[in-house]
Amino acid sequence: MSKSRIFFDSSALIAGVLSSTGAARVLMVMAEMGEIQLLISEHVIVETERALARKAPLALPDFRQALKDVDIKIVNDPSGKDVQENLYLMEDAEDVPVLLAAMKAGVDYLATHNRKHFLDDPEVAEKSGLQVGTPGDALTWVRERLRM
Repeated sequence: MSKSRIFFDSSALIAGVLSSTGAARVLMVMAEMGEIQLLISEHVIVETERALARKAPLALPDFRQALKDVDIKIVNDPSGKDVQENLYLMEDAEDVPVLLAAMKAGVDYLATHNRKHFLDDPEVAEKSGLQVGTPGDALTWVRERLRM
């Protein structure tokens, strides 16, 4: 069985950096141990840096260290043209680059805490063909796969 491939948006990445016990942190540790593959995009890095600079600037060094320590694959952002052509995928245009990057990377799961734009809109998962859930949902899914 191939490694589970999970894409983190900025909310999941922030949770993994700030929480020492949450599911996002567990997934990051699993990636560090080589049990799963975590993916993010360049856009996610920029969003995360901005959010941490605003809300938790003391966590910026931890974030940068996590990018070095955890085996996180950084994928390219979609082109502006791709984003424009795929605005139908979700209501919030700002998150389309994140969704497209996850789709193009061929991940198994998109982990997010973003209720408004991802979790509470089942059409996002339907249109993208991705499983979308919280880091806790993704962790449950990974554990079930590992038991098989």
